[in-house]
Amino acid sequence: MKSAVETLSPTRAKLTVEVPFEELKPSLDAAYKQIAQQINVPGFRRGKVPPMVIDRQVGRGAVLDQAINEVVPQKYVEALQANSLQPLAQPEIEVTKFEDNAALEFTAEVDVRPEIALPDYDGVEAQVDDIELTDADVEEQVEALRERFATLIDVERPAADGDFVVMDLVAKRDGETIEGAEVSGMSYRVGRGGMLDGLDEALVGMAAGDEKTFASELVGGDLVGESVDVTVTVSQVQEQELPELDDEFAQMASEFDTVEELTADVRERLSRGRRLEQAAAARDAVLEQLLDRVEVPLPETIVTDELNARRQSVEQQLMYAGITMDKYLEDEGQTLEEFEADLERRVRDAVAAQFLLDEIAKKEEFGIDQSELSEHLVRRAQQSGQDPQEFANHMFEHNHIPELVQEILRGKALARVVEAAVVTDASGKAVELKNLRPDGTIGEPEAEAEVPADEPAAEEPASEE
Repeated sequence: MKSAVETLSPTRAKLTVEVPFEELKPSLDAAYKQIAQQINVPGFRRGKVPPMVIDRQVGRGAVLDQAINEVVPQKYVEALQANSLQPLAQPEIEVTKFEDNAALEFTAEVDVRPEIALPDYDGVEAQVDDIELTDADVEEQVEALRERFATLIDVERPAADGDFVVMDLVAKRDGETIEGAEVSGMSYRVGRGGMLDGLDEALVGMAAGDEKTFASELVGGDLVGESVDVTVTVSQVQEQELPELDDEFAQMASEFDTVEELTADVRERLSRGRRLEQAAAARDAVLEQLLDRVEVPLPETIVTDELNARRQSVEQQLMYAGITMDKYLEDEGQTLEEFEADLERRVRDAVAAQFLLDEIAKKEEFGIDQSELSEHLVRRAQQSGQDPQEFANHMFEHNHIPELVQEILRGKALARVVEAAVVTDASGKAVELKNLRPDGTIGEPEAEAEVPADEPAAEEPASEE
């Protein structure tokens, strides 16, 4: 077999492969045997039909086609290995020349992994914001804890922001009730938002027994985005009564004896959380700085596929949240064009980061063991809200384990870069990353601690089953 490679672009190659007819003979013999098992010819037992009879009954062309279908994928893989190409997608194959008893020639165009000239990734400098933690932040968390232990008291007055109401909702279009657009006995906090446009405004001032109709748009179902008339009926107005913030409350709501101890613990937990957020920001900033040092050619088909997958994911998340795209864009203060441009930028950065981290992992000769793979499987299952065993079975059944292995290697590559980076906050203070534990505490300098958020900063492309 002869093969030659033509570079169409930094991320796309064209293979031209020539296979001597002699190398097709094993596949031809196999094709004859398979066809012999499938046809009935008087005078011959099934499976014992001679090739010349098969040529007469079925046609030599059909046998040749079957042999080619077997040979081409095999020779394509051999040509990839011979030319040290790493394909990123399925190839576009075309048989360009073939005649009986003559050489077979075919071409294969395929997206390939780009060659990257790695920059120096030791001592990358980056800056992040200071950690900000105010008394108001602590008070907000303490108030949230009080609300968890609050009671609801019926009141004989109109509803105001922050009150709870028990209500019925009915959506109609052209006077007809829409199937599935009815809710009864629902408890709702006025001013919470995120349900129906106009609902909070309608509820303010309504008392028990009041009914009001307002115009809105459906945020789910087959009629999402359609204008409808919504009738809301309030059966109860309730006021939230918070427990006193005293030592008795601290003992009831926590393991602490006093409010001071409870508040100190809340402050410490918030501090650790902010430290982890800063570390995640540092990780992203370091990777961004590193990407600025290198040119990573991107296969447009990979970018397009990932863009479509991300766009579909956003649409599904909005649908589950009961929010239309128009409402989302309004809340974010974006136009559709700005949203698309931002999405494409993030996708291109993510794909570039993956290629870059793959090269670093290769250079560093990182490997993984079974325990690391098991831990990663469990973590990914928890993130997706699935049973770890079911998630693992799914990954094995659909051959996604190589993708998970690559995720782990990218995480190691990113940790290698981040631990060697010089990161400071806006005040010029060094940001501790190497010894930062996953719970936000700082370990001993000599301790081997993973960088928090040990997965790649670049979002993984959606895999298809």
